[in-house]
Amino acid sequence: MQKWKCTICGYIHDGDAPPDKCPRCGAPKDKFEKIPDDKSKLIDRSRLSNGLHKKLFTLLEEIEHIGSKGVEDNLDPGCVAIFTRAKDEAHLLRKFIRAEIEAHVSKGKWG
Repeated sequence: MQKWKCTICGYIHDGDAPPDKCPRCGAPKDKFEKIPDDKSKLIDRSRLSNGLHKKLFTLLEEIEHIGSKGVEDNLDPGCVAIFTRAKDEAHLLRKFIRAEIEAHVSKGKWG
């Protein structure tokens, strides 16, 4: 399927033709440009990976929250160590995911 990009806001539209107006910013049809096939394929490929990143980010956010609760509970040093590590590792991985998604956006691997 062909992709079209709004030159005003960057919205990506999938379809045989651009929409009459951009659903995001309201720009008219003539503000859309056709995305070349190679870039279109890259967007399709990256949508799966980006979706997985978003799901993982959400799960890691929950792990970070659980880790914090476990540290607060402070049952014993072994438990605190496990919860602290889970919280810290989840936080670090979330930062990596943010950076990776920013890189994808800047390289046109988003849409």
